[in-house]
Amino acid sequence: MKREKLGHSDVEVSAFSLGTMTFGNQTDQADAHAQIDRALDAGITFLDCAEMYPVNPVRAETAGRSEEIIGNWIARTGRRQDIEIATKVSGNGSAVRDGEGYDGAIIRRTIDASLKRLQTDVIDLYQLHWPMRGSYNFRQNWRFDPSGQDRAANIAHMEDVLAALTEAVAAGKIRAFGLSNDSAWGTIRWIDTAERVGGPRVASVQNEYSLLARLYDTDMAEMAVNEGVTLLAYSPLAAGLLTGKYQDGAMPDGSRMAVDIATGGKGNLGGRKTARVFDAIAAYHGLAREYGLDPIHMALAWLRTRPFPVVPILGATSLSQLEHQLVGLDTPIPEALKTAINDLHHEWPLPY
Repeated sequence: MKREKLGHSDVEVSAFSLGTMTFGNQTDQADAHAQIDRALDAGITFLDCAEMYPVNPVRAETAGRSEEIIGNWIARTGRRQDIEIATKVSGNGSAVRDGEGYDGAIIRRTIDASLKRLQTDVIDLYQLHWPMRGSYNFRQNWRFDPSGQDRAANIAHMEDVLAALTEAVAAGKIRAFGLSNDSAWGTIRWIDTAERVGGPRVASVQNEYSLLARLYDTDMAEMAVNEGVTLLAYSPLAAGLLTGKYQDGAMPDGSRMAVDIATGGKGNLGGRKTARVFDAIAAYHGLAREYGLDPIHMALAWLRTRPFPVVPILGATSLSQLEHQLVGLDTPIPEALKTAINDLHHEWPLPY
């Protein structure tokens, strides 16, 4: 599999990443370890995690379990040198650390806590899960209001966090630094501030990106190309919607929607389930049929054709789901299909 550098850093990763957010909840340790083994067989060496994982739902009593499962795999196999590990510190309001966000002092201890759970001495990419100033990601764009932000306070926060990250890099605890759910303004300010104070430069930003979620295509894409920032695209199958498994009112047992409802949630896939989304999915499935392609393979392979650096994060609750994704990662996407996909995006923009 092709290898990619994360931004301007010296961290090289596989062209696709294995997401681990269900490890320890929907995915038990045995299946999780089998997924890591299978991903490695396919050339995928890059694992993405977070201190708050597993999700669906996020609970204080399970937070950190996904990192622990990766750590147990490392301890069992001794193959730490064969993988790159990304993890994240949570923002305000999560179930982790009683909803505490992060600053420089907090990050000094969250890095150490993640290292302990991962049973390693270095994290290849350390990410800020949510900006402390707020974010328009995850459907918050419909009501986003930045008018209460304090620019000076935001910059001071960046300086404080970068000081802690600089120490962690010098100590060999992290290799590179990335953002998540951030904006073009935020990413540029992190880069400018790092240049001014001598901190680590933003190597990546992990935002949602798929056929159904293309907010990244404008300002973020321009920023990424000009500043050398790699997109780590999460939810490339739109939380399973693009597989078609929820079409016509279906809700498979054990699916994310079913588990969410069973645990008291709304079952709306984080706001992705809307009146319009199923017609949009039907249109993309129709296009895949026209070209003789599996719609899952089309959705994943298309991501690697984008005009900015991107590493899609594969998500699978079971080894069988991962197997299905892996066989189609090299699916050719001809120019005519790219044009047709853009035409459908024009017809079905932001369906959730």
